[in-house]
Amino acid sequence: MKSIIPLSLIAVASLYASEVTLPDVNVEATTITEVSQNAQVSADLAQALSQSSPSVDMNRRSGIANDILIRGQKRDNISVEVDGTKVCGACPNRMDPPVSHILTNQIDSVEIIEGPYDVTTFGTMSGGVKITTKQPTKELHGEVDFGLGSWNYRKVGATVSGGNDKVRVLVSGSSESSDQYRDGDGRSIAQQIREYASGTTVAGTMYKTQYQDMKAYQKNSLMSKAFVNIAKDQELRLSYTANRSTNVLYGNSKMDALYDDSNIYSVAYNIDNLSNTYKNLNLQYYASDVDHPMSTKYRLSSNNPMMDNTNHLKTKMIGIKLKNSFDLSDYKLLIGLDTSKRTWDGNYYNSTTKLPLAAGDSKSIDNALTINKAIFAKLERSYGELSFSLGARYDITSIDNGGTLDSNDYSGLSANLVTNYALSQLSTLFVGFGQAIRVPDARELYFTSSNATLIGTPSLDQTTNQEVDLGYRLESENLSLKLKTFYSKLTNYIYYNSSLASNKFTNIDAKVYGAELSASFFATDELSIDGSLSYKKGEKDEALAGQTDKDLADMAPLRTTIAANYEYMPNSLATVEIINSQKWSSYDADNGEQELDGWSVVNLKLKHEVDKNLNFSVGINNLFDETYALSNTYYDLTLITSGTDEVMLMNEPGRYVYTNMTLKF
Repeated sequence: MKSIIPLSLIAVASLYASEVTLPDVNVEATTITEVSQNAQVSADLAQALSQSSPSVDMNRRSGIANDILIRGQKRDNISVEVDGTKVCGACPNRMDPPVSHILTNQIDSVEIIEGPYDVTTFGTMSGGVKITTKQPTKELHGEVDFGLGSWNYRKVGATVSGGNDKVRVLVSGSSESSDQYRDGDGRSIAQQIREYASGTTVAGTMYKTQYQDMKAYQKNSLMSKAFVNIAKDQELRLSYTANRSTNVLYGNSKMDALYDDSNIYSVAYNIDNLSNTYKNLNLQYYASDVDHPMSTKYRLSSNNPMMDNTNHLKTKMIGIKLKNSFDLSDYKLLIGLDTSKRTWDGNYYNSTTKLPLAAGDSKSIDNALTINKAIFAKLERSYGELSFSLGARYDITSIDNGGTLDSNDYSGLSANLVTNYALSQLSTLFVGFGQAIRVPDARELYFTSSNATLIGTPSLDQTTNQEVDLGYRLESENLSLKLKTFYSKLTNYIYYNSSLASNKFTNIDAKVYGAELSASFFATDELSIDGSLSYKKGEKDEALAGQTDKDLADMAPLRTTIAANYEYMPNSLATVEIINSQKWSSYDADNGEQELDGWSVVNLKLKHEVDKNLNFSVGINNLFDETYALSNTYYDLTLITSGTDEVMLMNEPGRYVYTNMTLKF
């Protein structure tokens, strides 16, 4: 990565050339629009993103609230923002990942950052997700959505927006629920557990008889916005989103979520055109909080009063971000300040007695406090056939534990250089070099198990990702193609070592590399073919202490998607899609992963527009009712295992039939 320095100098020197406008081509990001229109199966954003971008995989946690990976990276290795608000989950076992706190029907677009190329957000080390929700309009608009599906899936949502020259308002609400899905062998979530755990030492993880057929989840959400025109080019933007989930079943975990309540707040003041050069000032205050108790209530283990236990966790993030945008002759300059404070607290208690599990420490996470302060800048310039973007961010972070464990201070520089070279009006080469850091979170530093074992490691160093991305993009009349390759060097990567009795998180050095391809071919005006491919490989530089496996966890094998689309009338489309995954043969067996079979599934979808105000869709996912698992069983999640058998997998849903209708006005 030493080449970053001379390339940066060349780029800066080249900024004094004459400008020629180039098309906007990003090596670092993919923007997905029409998220709400295309996510017809459920309101789960993780599923929608994994089906829309080859760089994104889904980690199956339940029937809803699933997690995402970007190029094999998850947790704090990637960041999630909703309208500029950084969102965090409260559950150390990822029952409430950040992307689960916003629903697809509320979303306008999603930008997926692929690599260390976003300097505006704290913690964008290997990737990130920037979610933009629907904006209020001056004209009166509205829509009502209805959804039905297998296993008694029900969804209803409504959005209305309107206003005048002074005030614009939007309100959006939804309610969604489902029974337990069944895999290709016809087994519900409860039946998958019973088949794995019956007669073993973990039989207590099976569901009680009265709960074996309970719903998989109930999820309600409300989003409201008000944009107030204060003066010419000045706007006050207020927003609030509430999510309320109850009784969410997490099949291969030892507990379920009694409820999961989150709130997202934002107050932003935006000023445009302050002068000919000072184009924009945006000051935002934001806050998000999550309340999440997970419990053994529905499991056989809670029949023993001593095992009727709950881990109740809460987290809150508040922050202020100031961004200033300038047009300086041929340059575009962004300068900003960013500060945030996150608190995270967890308590174990016995659900029957409401008392702590032990007379001593009953904390899972003890009032951990993370404070970050940063300054960032980004400079852009286009000239000739070349365009450049230079970004930098400097972070100072402190993490404190409310108990007796050590506090930590971190600081570091993130920087990137992105270049595009136009070979012609139709094709572009691009290259990106980037370095980004992320600090450990409170779980990795301080988490303590219910038997008072310190799982976290208070002495962890921050992780650094140094990455290079190369690619080619073609946009012609009949063909759209994007090919990207990447190589990522991870220093002090935070990894889980199951061979250790305590302090199971450790720093290692590793590398991840791979390639992604997405393409669309327009054979005729009516027929088009879409395809995508993703491949990644992760390796530790050295095996962990007490282990021999050098494979890095969470690295899904080669996966491909091909779809044929037939537009039989304007805005009406029939689609046949085939998704294929090779055998999962490279995996970290020392840390809970296992060999998984390859699989292929076929999906069918018909979207029909009756008129401009009414459309509906029908579809069948997993047409041939295949039994398969999408994600593996890395021990960084606390999953069910008997200690002698492999960790329990969560199979994907079997054949799923659905229909949706949208009425607009």
